[in-house]
Amino acid sequence: MGACNSCEATAVAPATAKVVLLDGRLQEFVGPVKASHVLQKDDSMCFVCSSDDMELDDFVSALGAEEELQPGQLYFLLPVSMLQRPLHADEIAALAVKASAALVETHKGPLVFPYSGPKTRGGAEITTRRSKKGCAKGRDFASRLSAIPE
Repeated sequence: MGACNSCEATAVAPATAKVVLLDGRLQEFVGPVKASHVLQKDDSMCFVCSSDDMELDDFVSALGAEEELQPGQLYFLLPVSMLQRPLHADEIAALAVKASAALVETHKGPLVFPYSGPKTRGGAEITTRRSKKGCAKGRDFASRLSAIPE
């Protein structure tokens, strides 16, 4: 009746709404939570902002007190003074670094990406070639990646 594969069931953690606090810590919320709940725990001179609403040289918009934070989204707790002026590149970069550090700290270890190894067919490594059309301007590129033994 064909090949059957078996695998163990693994528990999947529910998506959380993540808030990067002023001090760089990450706070996660599993269930629905309103922006006002996040603000209760911190200084009243702050507001909650979605990372999706942050754009270079644009004003930051605050979530309304009754707006719910969405699971899987990243938010920032920012000082009210940031509402009065556009975000500059250095500020966005600093927020990105703060968020990255908070996510890694919460993860408690290095981020690991799976390596599937070189693709082979009949024992020979398959290389992919880029089309001569488009931005390659007639040059032929071949991917020659290999594993580095550790």
